Amino acid sequence: MNAKKYNNIKLAISIAKTILTFILIYLFLKTGYSTELVSYLSKFTGNEYLLFLLFVAVTGFAMSVVFSPLNFYSDFILEHKYNLSNQNFFQWVWENLKSTLVAGIIGIPLLLAFYYSIRSFGELWWLPFSILLFLFSVVLAKFLPVVILPLFYKIKPLENENLKNKIDTLAKNAGMKIENLYQFNMSKNTKKANAMFTGLGKTKKIILGDTLLEKFNEDEIETVIAHELGHYKHKHIVKNLVIGVFSSFLTFYLMAYFYKLSLPWFGFTDISQIDAIPLLSLWAMVIGLLLEPVTNIISRKFEYEADKYAVISTGKKEVFINALEKLTEQNLSDKDPHPFVEWFFYSHPSIKNRIRFIKSVKF
Repeated sequence: MNAKKYNNIKLAISIAKTILTFILIYLFLKTGYSTELVSYLSKFTGNEYLLFLLFVAVTGFAMSVVFSPLNFYSDFILEHKYNLSNQNFFQWVWENLKSTLVAGIIGIPLLLAFYYSIRSFGELWWLPFSILLFLFSVVLAKFLPVVILPLFYKIKPLENENLKNKIDTLAKNAGMKIENLYQFNMSKNTKKANAMFTGLGKTKKIILGDTLLEKFNEDEIETVIAHELGHYKHKHIVKNLVIGVFSSFLTFYLMAYFYKLSLPWFGFTDISQIDAIPLLSLWAMVIGLLLEPVTNIISRKFEYEADKYAVISTGKKEVFINALEKLTEQNLSDKDPHPFVEWFFYSHPSIKNRIRFIKSVKF
């Protein structure tokens, strides 16, 4: 009951934030406040690129202030209410400040590249920017485990030699060479458990949360890792990359098309007008809403395939089911969400449907 209530509250807050964001951006454009803000900020600089960054900074700060009560309740109060968080208030603030700083360092070059594209390539701005964003995401994925993750967690080599051998054997059977097995102090922030595959090429790592290592036995962890290796075996990483590139290019193309089409609705005449650019966010939200269930359907299919691989590769069906049930309990996931909620919002099948599927797997 607690899990369902917790997830329903989180979902309601997420939906409310999305709707409120859409309304606020729409009113910001329709009332002319966007144009007034650009006019005011232009008093401080004549450089268009700096003006654009100031505009983004001011509007971003304003939105963060508006949503700060909801974010505080959702990310801090609610997590403590359901005994999921290990952070005190100051730790929570510090982690959010670090996230904001990292996002700023990463985001500013992308924002400048975006504005350069829209000023230099006209209606085709979406194409060079999509290509750049793809290349940037590849570079970011490569350096995430060695540059960014250590800013937030202490990462060290996995200490359990027996578990390392089990994972190494699983990886070899999957045709994957794993040299980097690590653990990280996930417990500094949360009681939830997780493991991740991260990085590309030589920076590729398997990282296990200390919460997983403490609460799960070796056989259970082995099945969880086998599931992740199932994604590799079925080439889900490559498939997701292709799907991601396609959906990204499609999204930016549609955004550019409807953006230009809708400029006159708000009294704008040029796609490079700084005060018009928030309109792109509205179209991004609409297109993202339409694409979300499609991408989630594909994602859930991949999860079932990885579950099947985990069972067949380890031969530990009941152990895997037990591990999933423990993860569901520890992470306070909804065991049986409403079918529509699962279909629309869930990238992973519910535990109820996963167990039903796993039990049907034949060796």
